[in-house]
Amino acid sequence: MSDMTEAPSMSAVAGAMSMGDNMDLLAGISLRISVEVGSASMTLSELLRLGEGSVVELDRQANDFLDIFANGTLIARGEIVDVDGRYGIRVVDVVAADRRLAGLERRS
Repeated sequence: MSDMTEAPSMSAVAGAMSMGDNMDLLAGISLRISVEVGSASMTLSELLRLGEGSVVELDRQANDFLDIFANGTLIARGEIVDVDGRYGIRVVDVVAADRRLAGLERRS
């Protein structure tokens, strides 16, 4: 190819790949999954006064669902479960795809 006029268009390339091919391409990508129990705001002086046994009140109730993030994007909500003596998360609600994509666009 001597110039870009001879290159296949992106739509032609995308059309040549099936949905299964796209998923196979993405399936091996590693993601960082994190779970947020809650959050709190405090001043630096309040933070410095924390010590062993201090309690920080979070912005959620004990029975509220936890937020599950993939690379910082909210993807689901869940609850803590015990799996052979270790913590696990049971997914109870998956965030709608349009909300997940909006989170990705916000960071680009």
